[in-house]
Amino acid sequence: MTKIKEEKNRFVLLNDEDAEIGEMTWSDAGEHLMIIDHTFVDPAYRGQKLAEKLVYQGVEKARREGKKIMPLCPFAKKEFDTKAEYADVLK
Repeated sequence: MTKIKEEKNRFVLLNDEDAEIGEMTWSDAGEHLMIIDHTFVDPAYRGQKLAEKLVYQGVEKARREGKKIMPLCPFAKKEFDTKAEYADVLK
């Protein structure tokens, strides 16, 4: 079981031992824009849709805070390209 915790401008993915196994980072560009610039999951934990969960956390944060997202990270861009339900927060 993994968990995600929010820190300053990043969501951190932790394993059962609370070791960091992934992250998604963003930059704030003005008051209403998040730029997702990096998504990473440790190779040993890939294939479990964990990176997708990290991007989803960013989408939910943007929705809560009335922000838009510019996905510069290639993985996040792919998520936005394939998930029509994220259109409401896409810049």
